[in-house]
Amino acid sequence: MIILERCKVLNGELLAIGVIIFGVWMSTHHDSCRRSLTLPVLGLGAVIFLVYAFRPHVDNWVFRRIEELLHIAVDCILYLIMLFFILVSILVFTVFAFIVTNNGSGHSVSGLRYKEYQLTDYHSWFLKQMNNTKNWKHLKSCLVKSQDCNNLSNKYKNLKQLKSAELTPIEAGCCKPPSECGYPAVNASYYDLSFHPSSSNKDCKLYKNSRTVKCYNCDACKAGVAQYMKTEWRVVAIFNVILFVVLLDAAQEEMLQVVGRKFDHRINIPEEYRY
Repeated sequence: MIILERCKVLNGELLAIGVIIFGVWMSTHHDSCRRSLTLPVLGLGAVIFLVYAFRPHVDNWVFRRIEELLHIAVDCILYLIMLFFILVSILVFTVFAFIVTNNGSGHSVSGLRYKEYQLTDYHSWFLKQMNNTKNWKHLKSCLVKSQDCNNLSNKYKNLKQLKSAELTPIEAGCCKPPSECGYPAVNASYYDLSFHPSSSNKDCKLYKNSRTVKCYNCDACKAGVAQYMKTEWRVVAIFNVILFVVLLDAAQEEMLQVVGRKFDHRINIPEEYRY
């Protein structure tokens, strides 16, 4: 019985470490602007670790007396309650993530390999976040510091390379004017704005060649960030589905153990024969 309990704790701790590693992996693959889900994932891993790590220590004198009086496994009940809240939290976030990431996709542009994005295609929650002045001011300052746009001319030496490149949503939305504007590209980071835009899209007038301006105030840039967040949230949502199934199975096993202890007490099975 003791060996079984230790195995459960070890498996739970390994699961928690796996969640934390996933969170660390996310943080190392994204800059500070785009780590929106890193801390929640790390926090979830820490909570799961604490639930399993501290479970062997809840079997103190008070809990043993309660268990003897009421014939219930107090440690198991507390463990199940904590697991319940974790499962509910994971479920709520996962459902929400799938709902808000259900809308939005890129639009193909003739002659280009990359796609361009429109803010109105995305869920209203993303629209609210992107159009919030305070949120966007922070995101924009991060994007300027990230140097993604300024490095395009180093990545793509000529216009042929640029047209055949698979730009990220942020590069396609924030670093250049929308293709419908019709501005001729001088290089990957500079466009001839002397031409009259061929579209009434307000982003055409918002774009500037300045390194600190670019198209950071454009809806196209906000759409690029929304697409990035959509992809990131989908990855975490799929991970959460797997985590939910694993934790649900652990909760079911624990519930069976609670029922088993209750049954053992009722028929007075000696402690050494219980399992």
